Amino acid sequence: MSASEVQRGSSTLEPSHSSGTGNGHSFGPGRSLRQGAKVLPEHARGHNRSLVLQTLFHQGAMSRADLSRETGLTRVTISDLVAELIADGFVVEKGVREASGPGKPAILLDLDRDGHRIVGIDLSESDSFIGAVLTLDGDIVVRREVALPAADDVVATVVELARELVAESHAPVLGIGVGTPGVVDEHGVILTAPHFGWAGFDLEGALQKALNLPVLVANDANAAVLAEYTFGGAGDDVLLVKVGRGVGSGLLAGGQPMSGSRHAAGEIGHVTVGTDGGPLCVCGKVGCLEAWLSVPALTARLSAAAIDSDDDVSSVDVREGILRDAGERLGIALAPVVGVLDLSEIVLAGPPELLDGPLAQATVETLRNRTLAQSYEGVRVRMTEQGQDIVLRGAAVMVLSGQLGVS
Repeated sequence: MSASEVQRGSSTLEPSHSSGTGNGHSFGPGRSLRQGAKVLPEHARGHNRSLVLQTLFHQGAMSRADLSRETGLTRVTISDLVAELIADGFVVEKGVREASGPGKPAILLDLDRDGHRIVGIDLSESDSFIGAVLTLDGDIVVRREVALPAADDVVATVVELARELVAESHAPVLGIGVGTPGVVDEHGVILTAPHFGWAGFDLEGALQKALNLPVLVANDANAAVLAEYTFGGAGDDVLLVKVGRGVGSGLLAGGQPMSGSRHAAGEIGHVTVGTDGGPLCVCGKVGCLEAWLSVPALTARLSAAAIDSDDDVSSVDVREGILRDAGERLGIALAPVVGVLDLSEIVLAGPPELLDGPLAQATVETLRNRTLAQSYEGVRVRMTEQGQDIVLRGAAVMVLSGQLGVS
């Protein structure tokens, strides 16, 4: 059996649907994102290769002996894997460690963080598509933005944006990650995305064919929670709520992305919150969370209130009331999720001027009022610190995980 066949045979790692230079690992349901221990011999090589890369990714430069201690792998196995990873261009020798005693100084190894680039694309903004070239550490080195095209031109626009970014990468591109609105299956097929008029559309396949590079496509909120996990310090159990032109969420439980039986886990935007009616939603129902909380809905409500207010004091009070009401609706939607999954951390991604402050505070209060107080007193609701880049950086994690088994 060849090495690639061993890698594909892992019981905990799904095969990638991309053809690329990676080891064939796929991010997504079916495995924990981070591998932390040895596995059976017949599954070992692909897993242990990812384990070495994962260790260097998070802990930085270390010697072969350090890697052996950290991973629990033998020095012979480490030596073999490191030689392979250096030949593949993913690991580099960084020179010798400063001598601290007798004996030959150890040679330090690290992930070749400048040896490859990743292209990330965010299709979730209301008036534009954003693309970026990122390092393996998630740093953005090139950014491009294009106006939202007509529905018939979406794929051509994404392809052209990706080609432009690949040309500006100045290093081999490990893969292209795309975060998009809609319900997306594990193969990158858009099951439904009303904003683009897509239903059963194989976006991943179309892009891969056009670009001849590994491509991974996921829902934008699911991409965002990966960014928070890898670059934002979130724990293994976290719910990220992304508020933009719609409202969605991404969930990790036990360090594993949750997608649901119909790939629609996290689609909280069209959950009806409350029994008091409310605004009409684009889906045709009344009182959906999205109709209360989306950026266009909140902005319109706040603008109307500002026009109607007679003085600055009442304007501030009305604004706070609108934001607190939206936060309470969010808490109503999240309380059952927090209770069922025993979550302790909720991350909000979206405009901080809307979400941070009264809205977030009302969400916390509602969660505590609607769950068992003793168990959920410590539930934390916080803003992401990654701002507008969160989907782009999540797209990079998709590629890192899918191609290298690193997250």
